[in-house]
Amino acid sequence: MSAYRLFGAETSPYSLKVRAFLRYKGIAFEWVTRSRETETDFRALARHATVPLLVSPDRPVSQESTRMLFALESSHPEPSATPDDPALAALSLILEDYGDEWLNKCMFQQRWSNKPDRDQAGLRALVQLSGGKRPRAWKKPSVQIAERMADRLPLVGASSENAPALDASWRRFADLLNTHLKEHLFIFGGRPAFADFSLAAQFQQMLLDPTPAEWLKDRAPFVVAWCENMDGPKAGGPLADLSALAPTLAPLFAEEVGKTYLVWAKANADAARKGADKVSAELESGPFVQSAQKHAAEAFNAVDRFVSRTLKDSATLSAFLDDADCLKAFRHTKKPASADA
Repeated sequence: MSAYRLFGAETSPYSLKVRAFLRYKGIAFEWVTRSRETETDFRALARHATVPLLVSPDRPVSQESTRMLFALESSHPEPSATPDDPALAALSLILEDYGDEWLNKCMFQQRWSNKPDRDQAGLRALVQLSGGKRPRAWKKPSVQIAERMADRLPLVGASSENAPALDASWRRFADLLNTHLKEHLFIFGGRPAFADFSLAAQFQQMLLDPTPAEWLKDRAPFVVAWCENMDGPKAGGPLADLSALAPTLAPLFAEEVGKTYLVWAKANADAARKGADKVSAELESGPFVQSAQKHAAEAFNAVDRFVSRTLKDSATLSAFLDDADCLKAFRHTKKPASADA
């Protein structure tokens, strides 16, 4: 048995995110599909009923994907997934959280609100739970799974009222990312960073669902190729300088990340801090209303702390975020007096 065991599911973007990271690091691990056959083992280890769950030789069991990546990066530093340039490292964490907390809403909305996607996803989930085989009596339970997940749409912010904003958001991001990936193997150059693992995992899920998959294959072929590469990525060269990345990276922030995710994430963090039940974020398309998300608030606060610390010394990061109208989302907004040391 491998020292690392990863309980996960092919239908879980966070499971794919961690699995790809383990593969990138060249770490031997056992992939355990969560199913009825493995449920007893899973429950004996789990604190929550969610995957992924990572069993490590020298750390406690974890069920939080970003913490898993940080722990693995610390224990297995090569090949690195952390840019040496603090500005790139900060931008990577912003994009990683965008993937985990915002693009996931888009994926969830596409999967469970569109009938053909919902029907296929319900059957995939049933097959997974059944150990990879479709049961003889499959129609009723697959419909029940689909209906149960559709009922969760408002909880994750993917209500019918928010659907137009989410639909426009992921398509805009994919268009911009496709333009960027025409020029770069990974988001920051020749090897993947945390952002690649998070974002690719969400798009990999969309490629399982007929509606977004058709659009992506038609409109974003470089994103599709990158998703295939990210299933088990290998470093292909050094990272690029921010100046070389900026022409196609900056629009991702200026035209999408800063106008949707950062507005919502800041509003959600404020609501969670005040103990509010609801959060209303004023996007350009109108109010985006959902239940306040405590976990998402904690995740954004961690990103905010890292970015704010980096901004104290990084004129490069400050200028990039300021030009993209994203600087206001972070607590430290005073521009450093001099360029990076």
